[in-house]
Amino acid sequence: MIGLLAALSAALAIAAGAFGAHGAASPQAAEWLRTGGMYQLLHAVAALVLVQTLRGPAIVMLAGAAIFAGTLYLMALGAPRWLGAITPIGGSLLIAAWLWAAWSYWRS
Repeated sequence: MIGLLAALSAALAIAAGAFGAHGAASPQAAEWLRTGGMYQLLHAVAALVLVQTLRGPAIVMLAGAAIFAGTLYLMALGAPRWLGAITPIGGSLLIAAWLWAAWSYWRS
């Protein structure tokens, strides 16, 4: 199931990046879509790698990417800018996932 979610996350990231490049309403919206897409794609691929041995960090990584990129996507589509205050929660989860993975690899 995690692999499925990671693959769907990667597909969404590519779609967001393409929309940002070709259909965004403003340069700011395009930048939010580009940034969200880059982070989401990178972490979808990382989660696909990690899920083989470290399921916990992979799950946290996907959750963090969804929150981080999702808030940027929503703002790019016209949602209120206060959602930007939620974006760092996703970033914090991404950092936590990487630290958890590092800790797990260091211990083994």
